[in-house]
Amino acid sequence: MTNPIQHAIESRISINHFQPNCPFDEDVITSLIYQATKAPSAYNLQNWRFIAARSHEAKVRLKAAAFGQQKIEDASVAFVICGTLAAHTQLASALQPSVDAQIMAQDIADVWVARASVDHPASPVLQRDEAVRSASLAAMTLMLAAQGMKLGSCAMSGFDAELVRQSFNLSADELPVMIVTVGHPAQGNWPQKIRKALPEVLSIV
Repeated sequence: MTNPIQHAIESRISINHFQPNCPFDEDVITSLIYQATKAPSAYNLQNWRFIAARSHEAKVRLKAAAFGQQKIEDASVAFVICGTLAAHTQLASALQPSVDAQIMAQDIADVWVARASVDHPASPVLQRDEAVRSASLAAMTLMLAAQGMKLGSCAMSGFDAELVRQSFNLSADELPVMIVTVGHPAQGNWPQKIRKALPEVLSIV
């Protein structure tokens, strides 16, 4: 029997056509992002931020930055998933709840903070790579959360990152990585496209 997670993965499709005028309550948005924040990140940096464009005005701004793609306006909400740079500066506070809950020891947290404080400031490339990795993992988790709630979603990389930054007053340390639209699918979406055969992409060594 297919388990629920496998079913969500195998049944998920990219939704290009949403039913318009189907706004989400705030509790749906917060549930989706709560689940998205369960994604992994290096050192548990949690180096992400989410902007939920729900209002018509916010969607119009985001649509303009995404080359006029209509699904941003039709979706119930369009999330901008940002990775954050210089995340090592807040690592101690990010880890403290886990220390307080006795999930990890204080000395281990201190080692992690010390290590990140050496590696990350010296490497803007590492900071950016980690920001992109974390935001991408959060985006995929968000899409699976949507699937589990019987909603449709689409990951979008086609947008002007600088215009998104300006339109939503992002800080210099916030990198817009992906837009994920979520809503109720309309008619006319493609079924899941055929993936490459496993022998083409898998090596067991």
